[in-house]
Amino acid sequence: MNSGLSSDGRGENTAAEPAAEPVANASTLPQWVARPERSNTLALRMIVAIALTLGRRFARLLLYPVCIYFLLFSPSSYAASKKYLRKVLPHEPGWRDAFRHCHTFAATLLDRVFLFNDQFAGFDVRVHGAEMFAGLTQSGQGYFLLGAHMGSFEIVRALGRHNTAARISLVMYAENARKFNSVLAAINPSLALQVIELGKIDAMLKVEAALTSGEIVGMLGDRTFQGEGTVSCAFLGEEARFPTGPLRLAALLHRPIVLMFGLYRGGNRYDVYFEQLVGEWPAARDERRCALDQAQRDYVARLEHHCRDAPYNWYNFYDFWH
Repeated sequence: MNSGLSSDGRGENTAAEPAAEPVANASTLPQWVARPERSNTLALRMIVAIALTLGRRFARLLLYPVCIYFLLFSPSSYAASKKYLRKVLPHEPGWRDAFRHCHTFAATLLDRVFLFNDQFAGFDVRVHGAEMFAGLTQSGQGYFLLGAHMGSFEIVRALGRHNTAARISLVMYAENARKFNSVLAAINPSLALQVIELGKIDAMLKVEAALTSGEIVGMLGDRTFQGEGTVSCAFLGEEARFPTGPLRLAALLHRPIVLMFGLYRGGNRYDVYFEQLVGEWPAARDERRCALDQAQRDYVARLEHHCRDAPYNWYNFYDFWH
């Protein structure tokens, strides 16, 4: 997953597949990797305990001081929020907009606790593209579900447990996977095995095995990582780097890709959108490269569409265009 489409001198994507751009030192790491993690496992477990003991309504009250603290003591995240919001809001974003942005993020994190604890009935979820999603799942064909750090990916995992017999596994980088699994274990131990860690020798084999058995493999396609191939795409009026690994993996394994965006609408309401990105990959190598290039552009275009539709659902609190 380390090489991918590149950009030529004119800023246009080419069909060539050069080696991934190396990352020499920590100063060149993506901001989301280099930035110290503010949370820790103990704090997350405490939040889980409070939420499950006192309930969602009370736990949501705790989000207000948490968000205020975040905005006051993380000026870089506040600045990144305002930079992003300027691109999607019709007015100059102020402190209230940044607070709403942070609160939306915090609310979806809290909802993970209840979704992973099988308390799905407390949510009002409207599903768009359900027939396509159900039809592809019921066919028994394994495929990729591609999302972003936007809204809630977990709402789809909950849908999968309640509405289909399909298992949904999430592909994550090792460090994030370990933290994620630790939290899952505190909420519902049976979910911990649904994470495939990238960077391990058998990661590709696990992904292929899951697909072969008809499972859904979920990936997020909007953050780059050390040494990973990227492509420059116009996104919300400015060039940004996107990883090519997720799409290249799907092309390599000749598997369909379905886009998923679980947008939080406030309260207990979510809109889940399923959109087919790639049905079949061309057999010819050159044609497959063109299809890969087009799929990358289409992914970014749909991500931009949903950012404008639900602007506070974007959860990359760093300078995405840096």
